[in-house]
Amino acid sequence: MALKQVKITLDDGGVIVEPGALHFHKGNIICDANVGGMGGLAKKMVKKKLTNEAAFNPLYRGVGEVFLEPSFSHFLIVTLKNGSIIVDKGLFYCAESSLEVGVASQKSISAGLFGGEGMFQTKISGTGTCILESPVPMSEILKYNLDNERLQVDGNFVLLRSDSVNFRVESSGKGIAGKLTSGEGLLQTFEGSGAVWLAPTQSVYRSISAGSIPSLATATYNRENPA
Repeated sequence: MALKQVKITLDDGGVIVEPGALHFHKGNIICDANVGGMGGLAKKMVKKKLTNEAAFNPLYRGVGEVFLEPSFSHFLIVTLKNGSIIVDKGLFYCAESSLEVGVASQKSISAGLFGGEGMFQTKISGTGTCILESPVPMSEILKYNLDNERLQVDGNFVLLRSDSVNFRVESSGKGIAGKLTSGEGLLQTFEGSGAVWLAPTQSVYRSISAGSIPSLATATYNRENPA
């Protein structure tokens, strides 16, 4: 697994960074608390309360280079053009200051109760580029652009979706008979037009990180002393 580091070059611009992510910066760069007055302070406190994310994301602006902490994580570069995306909690890493990082409430009660992300998620809006910290490499992400279509997922491995895509959780089959014959329970359902990014291999990386995948020695059949 390769070590990676995000480098941002500023030319009289700004970047919003996840707290604690800064490694160092060089040049004529200043750090702004990025509070936004009393109104902005209130919004940020509400964001922290609802999403469990950091209330204040430092804003670095000026001319120079900003380096974020080296990491073995995977990073996704997402560019928005007057658009909005809703991302899983903990994915936001940094973004151009032209983007707004806020809160999106689930439009469906079923999504809030059974979707795995709670009633609120992180919403990134505007025009600019953001970087997300992904549990899987970009090469393993499936990107779908729905055109008035429906996508159903058995699990919590959708990383992001366009704000225009509706999200709810529903049963895989109608009634008890449908549940029994399908072999599944509740499915995350995405419907409408817009982007949906999936990370089907996410559970494997989580298992590796948790050390729950058995080693070759423990998985090998012992002919002399079979279990």
